[in-house]
Amino acid sequence: MPDAARPPRHVLILGGTTEARRLAATLAAEPSLRVTTSLAGRVAAPRLPAGEVRIGGFGGPEGQARWLREHAVDALIDATHPFADTISHHAALAAATAHVPLLALRRPGWVPGPGDDWHQVTSLDEAAAALPALGTRIFLTTGRMGLAHFAHLTDLWFLVRSVDAPEPPHPPRMTTLLARGPFTPDGERQLLRDHRIDVVVTKDSGATATAAKLTAAREAGVPVVVVRRPPLPDGVPVAAGPDEAVQWIRSLFSEANAR
Repeated sequence: MPDAARPPRHVLILGGTTEARRLAATLAAEPSLRVTTSLAGRVAAPRLPAGEVRIGGFGGPEGQARWLREHAVDALIDATHPFADTISHHAALAAATAHVPLLALRRPGWVPGPGDDWHQVTSLDEAAAALPALGTRIFLTTGRMGLAHFAHLTDLWFLVRSVDAPEPPHPPRMTTLLARGPFTPDGERQLLRDHRIDVVVTKDSGATATAAKLTAAREAGVPVVVVRRPPLPDGVPVAAGPDEAVQWIRSLFSEANAR
């Protein structure tokens, strides 16, 4: 890490995930670092990380590049949700424009195992198109922002789970369950039984906080429609967890100090 006589190195984390909070907590404990986490502001009561916090957009990649320069950011870590592809592409453009090193922090995706009945698709529209052939009572766990893709499915019933209440457009036959993970296998088994779920729809978010539904679906013989992740921008290095990201920061600043 930088010498104590130097001004603190400024690390900007694009956050909103468990991994981002863990990373911020580790880096904020370093006296030689200044850590700011940027949150998109899509959740009404987000869990705030350690260090400084800003909430809201930057005004596109140009605005983000300007923010990086004006706040003397030395390193940018994109630790957003694996499906926040617009934010990730804006970060790549902004980092290149401002000449700030960029790392993507991405948890590993899920892998189907024995007994899983997965139907992998590339978009929410493909997920919606697959549903009528699979069942009629859908457990939809893709978040409240994408419900418009399912609004035309008037013959299906949806259980929608999200942190905040969804707004229209959304499916007409829908029950909302407001909840925040982590979820347990026992709880997910009970949910599938209580609501007579015959299809689960999820994004490949990875990690363990929301993986229990996959276990419950496998045991119940319920098919799962899995939306694959969008690709990261070309040329962006990737860390699989906060520890790898910390090592990247240390290596980056050690090399900078040696020059």
